[in-house]
Amino acid sequence: MGVSNNITAVLNFVAMLASIPIIASGIWLASKPDNECVANFRWPIVIIGILVLLVSLAGFVGAYRNKQGLLALYLFCMALLIALLLVILVFAFVVTRSDGTYDVPGRAYKEYRLDGFSSWLRNHVTGSGSWQKIRPCLADSDVCTKLTQNYITADQFFNSHISPLQSGCCKPPTACGYNYVSPIIWTNPVNPMADPDCYLWNNDQNQLCYNCNACKAGLLGNLRKEWRKANIILIVAVVVLIWVYVIACSAFRNAQTEDLFNRYKQGWV
Repeated sequence: MGVSNNITAVLNFVAMLASIPIIASGIWLASKPDNECVANFRWPIVIIGILVLLVSLAGFVGAYRNKQGLLALYLFCMALLIALLLVILVFAFVVTRSDGTYDVPGRAYKEYRLDGFSSWLRNHVTGSGSWQKIRPCLADSDVCTKLTQNYITADQFFNSHISPLQSGCCKPPTACGYNYVSPIIWTNPVNPMADPDCYLWNNDQNQLCYNCNACKAGLLGNLRKEWRKANIILIVAVVVLIWVYVIACSAFRNAQTEDLFNRYKQGWV
């Protein structure tokens, strides 16, 4: 195995290592309660990470066994995967740029407005057709019931940093003026005209605010927060893959030159 192929083999091993954080970030996203209910967002990153791993393995084998055809296929497939990851990163950045967060006086947590998020997220995640499937999934989860285990008094709850999903789905909007009984039980609104969601709140554990626009906004807030974290890992992985790919292309050309030179030398001899 020539020097160039040795370099290519090492680079592909690095690419295999770079696929691990991609797969891990995809699994982390898929394990979140909100992503469990948004089926289309669960597995794309995991699948791409696995494909990067398999293509890198093919490149490693091609370099180790000096299979130029396999190396060429590796370079072609890796270029497609890097391009796909770049498209996903740019798309995720664009659709998560808008933020519907607003501060609530006297509360450590924040609340969320649906119209503050991108139209693509609103249409594809919280549209009427999608929400009919997402709503019962959220109601069956333990997202809201966990609050009763962590917070007892009103002061504890008001000073907590609950997730966007919990802020939107597990309690009524603060503007309604409901009185706190527990994190998921609220009574006697002082200002029920403040927000249409005030009339949608229900102390039934299967209802709560799952029909509220605040809940839809909270779900988008959760997705935005999680995808922003995952994007940091993906950016680092993509930078490594691009670096590996550029050097691998150069090594591949050098390997072809070495092979041509060896054939010429054998013919000359």
